[in-house]
Amino acid sequence: MKKEKKVLINRELSWLSFNERVLQEAQDSTVPLIERIKFLGIFSNNRDEFFRVRVATLTRVIKHQKKAIELMGENPVAILNAIQKTVIQQQIKFESIYQTLSLELVKNNIFIINEKQVTPSQRVFIKTFFREKVLPSLFPIMLDSTSKFPYLKDKSGYLIIKLGRKQKDKKNKYALIEVPTDVLSRFVVLPKDKEKNFIILLDDVIRFCLEDIFPNFEHDYIEAFNIKLTRDAEMDIDNDVSKSFIEKITKGLKDRKKGQPVRLVYDSQISPDILEFIMKKIKLGKEENPIPGGRYHNFKDFIKFPNVGSPELSYKKTPPLKHPDLVNQTNLLKVIKKKDVLLTYPYQSFDHIIDILREASIDPKVVSIKITLYRVANNSNVVKALINALKNGKSVVAVIELQARFDEESNIYWANKLQEEGANVIYGVPGLKVHTKLFLISRKENGKLHHYAHLGTGNFNGDTARVYTDHSLLTTDPRITEEAEKLFMFYSDNLKTGTYKHLLVSPFTMRKNVTALINKEIANARKNIPAAITLKLNNLVDPNIIKKLYEASTEGVKIKLLVRGICSLVAGVRGLSDNIEAISIVDKFLEHSRVFIFHNGGNEKIYLSSADWMARNLDHRSEVAVPVYDKNIQLQVKQIMDILWADNTKARVLGSMQNNEYRRSADKTEIRAQEEIYKYFKLKKK
Repeated sequence: MKKEKKVLINRELSWLSFNERVLQEAQDSTVPLIERIKFLGIFSNNRDEFFRVRVATLTRVIKHQKKAIELMGENPVAILNAIQKTVIQQQIKFESIYQTLSLELVKNNIFIINEKQVTPSQRVFIKTFFREKVLPSLFPIMLDSTSKFPYLKDKSGYLIIKLGRKQKDKKNKYALIEVPTDVLSRFVVLPKDKEKNFIILLDDVIRFCLEDIFPNFEHDYIEAFNIKLTRDAEMDIDNDVSKSFIEKITKGLKDRKKGQPVRLVYDSQISPDILEFIMKKIKLGKEENPIPGGRYHNFKDFIKFPNVGSPELSYKKTPPLKHPDLVNQTNLLKVIKKKDVLLTYPYQSFDHIIDILREASIDPKVVSIKITLYRVANNSNVVKALINALKNGKSVVAVIELQARFDEESNIYWANKLQEEGANVIYGVPGLKVHTKLFLISRKENGKLHHYAHLGTGNFNGDTARVYTDHSLLTTDPRITEEAEKLFMFYSDNLKTGTYKHLLVSPFTMRKNVTALINKEIANARKNIPAAITLKLNNLVDPNIIKKLYEASTEGVKIKLLVRGICSLVAGVRGLSDNIEAISIVDKFLEHSRVFIFHNGGNEKIYLSSADWMARNLDHRSEVAVPVYDKNIQLQVKQIMDILWADNTKARVLGSMQNNEYRRSADKTEIRAQEEIYKYFKLKKK
């Protein structure tokens, strides 16, 4: 019997393969030491969200296993088992890398010490610090076998304490303490000793002072072990018609905090009696992802690990560059009216967006600003500019997506702020997440309204724009601005879906148009006309689109894929995907931009998009791909894509084995795309 070719990689296992690439960065000796430690934090944070969302979803569908197999085409139990196996392997690797990095820190005179390594002089500092800063934030809970086990918060780390007795007739006592990283840094920098720098974790400060916490309890010894619980982050929305959408989301957030446990991580040295006690109390079975780990959990905090050593231990700063067309300009809207402008982050400054919105907020000819907000910065200058526009008598329409996962509370806060100032706030679209990155400034010029549009691949977030690679297209091209206006009309009145000839719009036209564009390449290949597709995505999962790409490959279409995260397509399979090459780049910046390039018989079609190629983006979200019409910007996008494709330093080959081999070339010249792109923009600035 002929062996069937593997045509789709499971999305969960592909995601774990992506996170393995993040772990590779922590392992890479060419990456500065402090950055390697931060990559451990990123890996850990990624994994937490994976369990909160994807594993939680699988755990839910297992209850309907037969139906799940029909819908998914796979057994969710088998997938969970594969996840568990991979996660444990990655955890072993993680612990090994952490130990290696700890030794590297020592070589650089940075010592992470624990409570057993404290010197007499450090003892005085730690005791004072504990008494003044830590103790007021500690609220120990005593545990026993009869009382209900206290609620463990998601994202929090805990120490479970054993007050042990050596005599058999004396009972051990147990307590639980939440490590208060919400109010204190996880890393306590101790006084320097000559050239030596010392850091102790907050967990170990507490361990060192345990006797001060439990002075009234008889015990022969005291020990503490780190535990952490991950909960289901899916948010159930109340269907009560009497409640506003914002009330439903608020209630859903409260309920999420009480989500079902999906994973327990614990110190592998924990006493068996304590582990059994916890598992029983929180009703977590062995099949539900208990993960033995090291001494410390909540490694996401290591994203903020302090560099107390040499500056060379961190990445060299690459300050965002000013766009040559916008720098030192007093009237930015005038510049955009003359020509389209492309901003590329984090190589170029997001401040230009703030400047444009600020200018619009005080321009007497500007009538209105309409904007979609999915994720904004904590101290958002974008929202401040919108509030300023309201104070200056402008009309502001803000489409705020309240269901942006993990940003719901922040978005509710900003929605209320804008509403208080008089903005027309639209809470998304029923049944669709609004994921577009749009604003439309309307200005009265010579008695007519003229529109200035932004269409981008990333959020209006000044914080993430420093580390996420994204594009912002600024244009007054009426082919684009008129269709952007139609989208805002749709957000205001969901019955007015609009027709679109230029923008690719989900859920209305994008799937159909993308399929048509691929079909055009297939038709050209059959006629022996050069045919090619280059795609840059975060995730490629949609089975129908993948099937169409396979068809294109078999017909001779040359396809290049740059996929940062999940890639369910299998490249390089004989007779199926011979003409498809796929790579992933994980480096200093998070590759977030989406770019579609279709050869189109030499008249290339280039799009910048907010959407990945997943069913949720194509069918269940409001998304936009904007065509690039300006020839200079087309060239710029292609040059950036060429640099990315040439990477032979941080690019990994995506294949069926998912072993993340680094892509190397015969050319001995090292090309690290992100560094080369920064140089590219630096040269353009001159």
